[in-house]
Amino acid sequence: MARVVVVGAGVGGLATAARLAAAGHTVTICEQASEIGGKLARFSLDGFSFDTGPSLLTMPDVFADLFAATGAPLGDILELRRLDPITRNRFADGTVLDAHADDNAFTAELDAVLRPGSGEQWGRLAAHAERLWEATSGPFLAAPNAGVRSLAGLALRRPGDISTIAPGLTVRGLGRRHLTDQRLRMFLERYATYTGSDPRQAPAALAAIAHVERCYGGWYIPGGLHQLGQAVADRAVCRGARLLLDHQVVAITRNAGGRVTGVQLAGGRGIDADLVVSGIDARTVYGILAPHRRAQRRLRRAPASLSGFVLLLALRGRTPDLAHHTVLFPAENDGEFDAVFGGRLATDPTIYISAPDDPALAPPGCEAWFVLVNAARHITAPPRDAATPRPARGGTGTGPVGGPVNRGVDWDRPGLADAYATQVLALMAERGLDVRARLLWHRVITPADLERRTGAVGGAIYGTSSNGVRAAFLRPGNRSPIPGLFLVGGSSHPGGGLPLVAMSAKIVADMIGPA
Repeated sequence: MARVVVVGAGVGGLATAARLAAAGHTVTICEQASEIGGKLARFSLDGFSFDTGPSLLTMPDVFADLFAATGAPLGDILELRRLDPITRNRFADGTVLDAHADDNAFTAELDAVLRPGSGEQWGRLAAHAERLWEATSGPFLAAPNAGVRSLAGLALRRPGDISTIAPGLTVRGLGRRHLTDQRLRMFLERYATYTGSDPRQAPAALAAIAHVERCYGGWYIPGGLHQLGQAVADRAVCRGARLLLDHQVVAITRNAGGRVTGVQLAGGRGIDADLVVSGIDARTVYGILAPHRRAQRRLRRAPASLSGFVLLLALRGRTPDLAHHTVLFPAENDGEFDAVFGGRLATDPTIYISAPDDPALAPPGCEAWFVLVNAARHITAPPRDAATPRPARGGTGTGPVGGPVNRGVDWDRPGLADAYATQVLALMAERGLDVRARLLWHRVITPADLERRTGAVGGAIYGTSSNGVRAAFLRPGNRSPIPGLFLVGGSSHPGGGLPLVAMSAKIVADMIGPA
C-alpha cells in the first residue's frame, strides 16, 4: 500500500484517485479551489446554470470502464442522453448543415445541403478516419507515451499503418485530398481546434476524432456535464480517498536523492507521500511545484494550445428550432487561426453555442447559453516603465514559468473583455442569432480567468497543441523524470478532452499498480 497525494481535483486527478483508492492505496486529493471539477465546472445565478467547460461527452465507454472498475456501473449513477444532431452548422452563405448521429442520415444531408457527391466524399474520409483511429488508439492513446519509439514500433509491427497515419500530412491537407466543398473542409478542420491545434499544422491523424464522435456518439447528461465530475469525486471518496478543498499545493517535496516525499501546502503544512500524482498543468509542475530543467526545455519546444473566450448568456424567451450545439462559421477561417495562434484578437471567429433544452438549467420560458470562441492565450503585459520592452504582437517567446508560448493577449486590460463580448454578440446577430434584446444578463470568462481558476498557464485549455509532426511526442509523459511523480490530465499524455483525460488516469493507475 502506497500513500498517494493527488494534486488537483479535475477529472483526471479524480479518476486516478478513484482507481488507486479502489486498488487499496491511501489517497489524499488536494484542490486549491472550493469546488471540484477543474475545467469541468459550473456557474449558477438567478435560476440559470451553465457548464463552463466541456459541453459534449464522447466515448462514454471510457467512463463506463472507470465506474465498473471502481464500483457500481455508470448507468446506476447518471443518465446519458445521445444527441441528434451532434451539431448544427451554419455557414456564412446561409447554409445550415445538421451533423446527424446516423451515418446514412448525415450522408443524405451532405448531398442535399451541400452538393451531390459530398456524402460519398465524406464517406471515404470517414473510412480513412476509422483506419487512423485503429492505428493510433492502441499504441498511442491507451498506452504510455514512448515518444518516437511508438512510431518506430508501429512501423515494425504494422508497417501499413504508417502510410495511413501519414506523419507529414496535416488536417487541412487531408481535407483537400478528400473534400471539394470548402464548407465541408471547414467542418473537418474544427476537429483540430477540438484539441487546441491549428489544422494547417496539426497532423492528419487528428481526423480520427471525426470517427470517434460519429462512432461513439455525442452525449449529454441531463442537469449538466459537471455532474460527471461530481460522480467521479463521489466514487473516489466512497472508495476511501480523502478530498481536501481549499488546500493549495505550493511545492512537491523531494529528498536528497531527488525522490518525491510529499507536498507542501500554502501556510506551511506538509503531507507526506510515497507517490504524487499531479493533475494540473505540466508547465506549472515543472516550472514551480517541482522545478526540472530538462522537462522545462522539452516543454519549450512544444507549442501551447489555444485558449477560449466564453460568454454565459441568461436569455428570456425561447429560440425556435434551436439545436443543442450550434456552430457559426465565418466566411473563411485563416484569419481566425492567424490571430489566435499569433497572439491577437480574432475579429471574425468561429462561434460555438451550447444551448441544452434542459429545464434544470433555466427558469421556465428562459434559456441558458454557453458561447465559446477560440482565443489567444493570456499574457500579463509588463509595466510601461519596465526595463524589458513590451514584446511585439505575434511570434513566440518564453512564458512566466519557462514555458513556450505563442504571444498572447492581456485579457486583464481594462475594458477589453466587455468590448469583445459586445463584438461577439454582434457577430452572432450578423449570422442569424440575435439575442441582444432578450439578454437578461451575461458573464464573461477570459483566458486570464481560466488561468487563475485552473492553473492552466495562459489559459491554454489543452496545455500543448498538436501543431507539427513532433508535437504529440513532446507532450509530457505520465511517468515524470522525477522519481515518484506522475502526471495526469489534459496537459500530459494522451491529451485534453474528457475521454482522453480518463484514459490518462487509467494509464497512471496501471503504472502504479495495486497495493
